[in-house]
Amino acid sequence: MGGVSAATAADLKVGAGVLKSFKQRVDKLLTEFEGSDGSSSKVGNQVIQPTSLRGAGTSFPEADGLYQQYNVVHERLTSLSKTLSLQIEAMGIAAHGAEVGYDKLEDEQRRRFWAIQAKIQHDEQAAEREKAGKPAPPRNDKKHAGGGFGL
Repeated sequence: MGGVSAATAADLKVGAGVLKSFKQRVDKLLTEFEGSDGSSSKVGNQVIQPTSLRGAGTSFPEADGLYQQYNVVHERLTSLSKTLSLQIEAMGIAAHGAEVGYDKLEDEQRRRFWAIQAKIQHDEQAAEREKAGKPAPPRNDKKHAGGGFGL
């Protein structure tokens, strides 16, 4: 077995079975999550209008402040939901790659995995910059804002 003992090979086969089962559970969780009220699309759709907190054309600074805070929290929850979905998807791809071998993954799966990793890293860096009060670095790739990362 290419320098691997029979016992180690048996352990690897058991490990592959466990990984396959794990990947199936991850895929099921992703499907359930995307269909739940916590999915990014459903969280993103749960918005309120400023007039929900105050009448149209009236001045109520406290209501305006509450509305602004609601939007901040809503944006962060939507982002968290998207990140969670991406993490679950990446975990499924990684488990499948561990089972069949990275070299046997389809090119699209590899691309998707690395696009997810790049997106998550970018979002983490942006959050750290925001927390530190630093502006985002200027783009030098001559691209405009958009989906990016192949996502």
